[in-house]
This record gives sequence, structure tokens and C-alpha cells, in this order.
Amino acid sequence: MSLPRLLGSIRARLLVLLLGLLTGSFGLISHRIYNDSVHEVRELFDAQLAQSARLVMGLVRHQLGESERDQLQAVLDQALLRQRGPGTLGHEYEGKLAFQMLDDDGELLLQSASTPPGLLTSLIEQLGLRLPDGELPMRQRLTQLSGDLIGYHSLRIGQHRWRVFVLHDSRDYHWVLAGEREDVRGELIGKIARRSLQPSLIGLPLVGLLLWLTVGWGLRPLRRMAAAIRGRAPDNLAPLMFPSLPSELEPMAAAINRLLLQVNQLLEQEKRFIADAAHELRTPLAVLRIHAQNALEAPDAADRDEALGQLAGGVDRATRVVAQLLTLARLDPNAMPLNMDRLDLLAFLRGELAELTPLALERQQELVLEADEAADYRLDADAPSLGLVVQNLVSNAVQYTPAGGCIQVQLLEEPQALILRVQDSGPGVPGALRERLFERFFRGGEGQGAGLGLSIVLRVVELHRGSIALGDSPLGGLQVSVRLPKRPTS
Repeated sequence: MSLPRLLGSIRARLLVLLLGLLTGSFGLISHRIYNDSVHEVRELFDAQLAQSARLVMGLVRHQLGESERDQLQAVLDQALLRQRGPGTLGHEYEGKLAFQMLDDDGELLLQSASTPPGLLTSLIEQLGLRLPDGELPMRQRLTQLSGDLIGYHSLRIGQHRWRVFVLHDSRDYHWVLAGEREDVRGELIGKIARRSLQPSLIGLPLVGLLLWLTVGWGLRPLRRMAAAIRGRAPDNLAPLMFPSLPSELEPMAAAINRLLLQVNQLLEQEKRFIADAAHELRTPLAVLRIHAQNALEAPDAADRDEALGQLAGGVDRATRVVAQLLTLARLDPNAMPLNMDRLDLLAFLRGELAELTPLALERQQELVLEADEAADYRLDADAPSLGLVVQNLVSNAVQYTPAGGCIQVQLLEEPQALILRVQDSGPGVPGALRERLFERFFRGGEGQGAGLGLSIVLRVVELHRGSIALGDSPLGGLQVSVRLPKRPTS
């Protein structure tokens, strides 16, 4: 599996990131632990070196005779050699101590078998020091260098480097030099420091395994959700139900359920549109077939022309039905949202009525607009859909108002809304039937429409967060009042 495909998994990404951070953190921590361990063990060995020097200093007195020193030398050699012998009780971390004791004249008193010769002389040379010249006794000459000699030093003697601690007894004027080889000392220090890293080295794979199991357990709800979605039938749009869900997945589940609801609504909209179209077009198409058959079977030209005229009228009616159905589908709440812009309703209304005036003049009707020119008629609205409101209301009034009647359009201003009223002098609508006028395909009279005009008006008004009311017109017919807020709230 390629790396990009592998990293496409959330689990793989988390594991790579967490293991990378864990390995880097363990590496930094282990490096710090190793350095601190080396430093502390070096300090411990230095302390033991000083302690050994003081112990040797305490064992030898200035007045110790030569025979006593020989006995002491033998005992010390035996003890140090036994420390290195096979089968001897001890510990692997015991230091390989070498020591040397000099008197106040620099003469050797005691030393271990492993001590390199000329230790003090080599130390003076490598420190770049020189014994003072003159006739002074060696005691005084060495005393003048004591400030530079006393303490810890690292020097090379032969093929090895040594760590040496120098101690000077100001009472007996003895010099004690205790030392350890750096390679032996470093081997012990490295072994101790490496063992301090073993828990980290062993724990890293264990923690990695625990992380792998933990990430898998943490992603289990996501896998269950994915399995539930995969197991859904294509026609099952019911909301997904999960017994328990982490808070991080709740927004995802809510978004999926919201999407399922929207898809279901869109499917219902399509079904409703198909049902509406089938319901409303069945009769016009049957009538068109009858008119076409009558034209084909007409005995003379006059009957044929009459049938063709009725056929043309039927085609016009079917065209209006299809146009209104498409408009109603476009204004569905689940369709694309309206494009709300700032609009001067008075100027817009004048333009729309100018296009509708020929319809009223054809029926010898009077179309009047009443509005206060000084008022502010600006509002946020979608101009195309608002044009459908004006066209449907005025065309309905023209259709149901008898010849010579009057249609009056009024525009009023309120502090937070604008009122659009369309009044006519037609027969009106009984109060019991007014609410049904907003139902699809309901016609309150003998008009030629599909009964969708007021359904379209109601939908547009709802999308503008407005309201619509039907009442009696002062002119004797129907009054339609549309209230549109100046700034619709979401």
C-alpha cells in the first residue's frame, strides 16, 4: 500500500503522528537521561576516588616505620589483587583503584601494583608546571605548587588516560594520588547509563501497541457509523439512529440526518410536481385530442376553423398550466434561495402594471395605482418572484372582473412593513371559500387558469417572511392584502 493511500486513513494518520511524537519525545528524554546519568555516575566515581584517597591518607601516619609500611603495602596489594581475582565476591561496578603516597620530599611511601610510575611527575608536566628552582627543600617546592596540584585532573600516561585525585596533608606533608583508568571507568559509566535507558527502550514498543489499540477503540464509533450508512437501502431516507455517539460525531450525524431530510423533501417535491402535472394536464390533453379529432372530421371549412380555434385555445391553456407548475416548483422552500436585493417597490410596481395595462384595456377595465409619493417604499426583496405576485394578483382581478369594471392597486407604508392591496369590482368570493383559494388547482369561478396563481403568491409571500389576507373590496369584489417586511428576518 502506498504512503498517500495509507495516510488517507484517520487511524493511520493518528498512529503516525502519535508514534512520531512519542518516539521524538522518548528520544529527547532518553538523551537527557543518558547525559544526566553519565554526569551523576562520574560525580559518584569522583567522590569515591576522593574518599579512597582520604582513606589511604588516614591509614598512614608520619611516624610509620619502614617494616610497618611494608606490611601495609602487602595487605593493600593483596586486597586490591583479590578484588580483581576470579570467583571473588564483589560487584561489577567496583572501581579499579590505583593509588600512590609520597612523603614531603616526594619520595614514594606506598603505591598499588597497578599505579603507573612517575605519576606526580607526569601530572606536573602535563599541567605545564615547573618546580621552583633554588636550594629550597623539596617540601617547600612542592608546597608552592600545591594550589595547582590538589584536586581532580585528567592526564595521559603511556597508552591510557587517567582520572587522578591529589590530596595533600598539611600536617604530615604527605601526598596521596588516587587514580582510575578512564577506559575502565568509562566502560562502567556507559554500562550504568545504558541500563538506565532500558525501561524507555522496552516501554516504547509497549506504549506504541497500547496507542494502536487505544486509537482503534476510540475510532470504533466512527466505524459503526460508517457500517450503518453502508448498510442503508438506497430508498431508506429515515434519520440515522445511534444508541450512543461521542460529542465529536454528533454534528456529523446531525448533518447527515439533515441531508437525508433535504433529499427526502426534494424527492417529495419531485413526486408532488409529477402528480400535479399529471393531474392538471390530463384534462387539457384530452380536450386537445377531442379538438384535433373534431378538426380532422369537420364536414366543412367553417367547422374545421372553429375546431382549430378551440385547439389553439386549449394549447394556450396547457402552456399556462405548465408555466405555473414550473414556477411553483422553482419557488419550493428546498429549491435555490431567493436573491434578496434592495428594491423600490413603488417604481417596481409601476413597471409591472405598465406591462399588465393592455390586459385591462382589452376588457375595457380601469387599472389604478394609489400610493403616497412622499413615503419610503424601499425593502429587501427578490424582484422576479415579487413580479409573479403582482402579475398573478392583477391578472386574476382582470380575469374575474366583468368588462367595464375597475381594478385598484394600493401601496401603503408602515414602520416595519409595506402593504400591497389589490381590489376589484368583480363578483367576489364567499367567505367560506376564501381559504381554499390558496389550495392547488382550486378555482373559485369560471376562469381559464389552473388554480395555481394564489398558491404561487402564497409561496412567494412566505419566502419573504410576509403574510397575505383576503377580504371584501370597497369596490364590491375581492380584496387581497399582502404584507411584506422591509427587512425579512431569517
